Amino acid sequence: MTAGRSGTQTGPGPDRRRFLRTMAASVAATTGVGLLTAADAAPAPAGHRAVRRPHGTRPLFLGTYTSKEGGGTGIGLAGYDTATGQLTATGVVPGVADPSYLALGPSGRTLYAVDEQQQGAVTALALAPGGPPTVLGTRSTGGAGPCHLSVHPTGRWLLSANYLSGSVAVHPVDRATGALGERTDLVTHTDPPPGPGQDGPHAHQIVTAPDGRHVLAVDLGNDTVYTYRLDTGAGKLRPSSYATLRPGAGPRHLTFHPSGSFAYLANEVDNTVVVCRYDLRSGRLTPGAPQPTGTGPGTSYPAQILVTRNGRFAFLANRGHNSLTRYAVEAGGARLRLLDTVPVGGDFPRHIAFSPDERWLFAANQKSGSVTVFAVDARRGTLTSAGAPFAAPMPVCVLPW
Repeated sequence: MTAGRSGTQTGPGPDRRRFLRTMAASVAATTGVGLLTAADAAPAPAGHRAVRRPHGTRPLFLGTYTSKEGGGTGIGLAGYDTATGQLTATGVVPGVADPSYLALGPSGRTLYAVDEQQQGAVTALALAPGGPPTVLGTRSTGGAGPCHLSVHPTGRWLLSANYLSGSVAVHPVDRATGALGERTDLVTHTDPPPGPGQDGPHAHQIVTAPDGRHVLAVDLGNDTVYTYRLDTGAGKLRPSSYATLRPGAGPRHLTFHPSGSFAYLANEVDNTVVVCRYDLRSGRLTPGAPQPTGTGPGTSYPAQILVTRNGRFAFLANRGHNSLTRYAVEAGGARLRLLDTVPVGGDFPRHIAFSPDERWLFAANQKSGSVTVFAVDARRGTLTSAGAPFAAPMPVCVLPW
């Protein structure tokens, strides 16, 4: 039961920059939970004076499991140096159970986390100036083992995927506070039937397409990607179409090319990547032929694929082979050309993410309890290690801000 990441992050807008400056200006002594580091400020342990960081430090959140041996005690907080990529721990937000996947709201003022438990839930946290993140509340997802969530671009709806029960849920978001309302929809994937070796549907990701009108849900158990139209007035998912992969593919994570006309799908079970055409008008996804990940004949499980904002390169995290595959994106997004694989420097890279400026790529290595950082060459797509791994308890999601 693992999680993916939806989409490529974009740089901070004026509102977010003002918010970061406000946070930095209001930093004072804080509790051991820690204030989210912003601009040039950092939290200090209880009883200590606030610590000033070098200009250019930005916050980073870490998802983990709180119920597993070796896991964390809540959402991890860190800061990364924008000039070196170096990470520094700044605290923990307790009180969120098994926060294995995280997402920021469009305004940057609210953080959302799944509670990946049998009685699945999602939690909203306010990122307030001058203090630690504050839990706003938790809502049931209506399913088991939620492993992914994303916020609709309008900021009004939170979408989540329940892995164990194979369902997807919708929650309304309060515009003023970012808090979550009661669930407005729950859809269980029942057709087509499960793929070989699967006991049922396993929803692994839910993300809004670049057109903003369609929502896509990736289901590993059914070897299928479902397209819905989201009724943004009622918060209901209206089935539109679905695309089925070859039996046993185990699709896990999808990300779009910047053009919006193509998407790339990482298949966990058969260790392949698929280029899919996406029809912007209908929301229909058409998968192409499976392609190799460059990991060879050994056992490896692709976790997540990212595409650079300029649309020139794609990167895939491989668990087992413990590497990052580099692809050149060609033909306007229609083709991936395998370049090479780069050792990730850790064990079981569960999740990868770009910094907002795409200067850095962060990898959360679940089994080695580490986060590794790579400098990304925008022109050539090369990855260069930014130093020693950063120790973190069972990181399964990394979210730089």
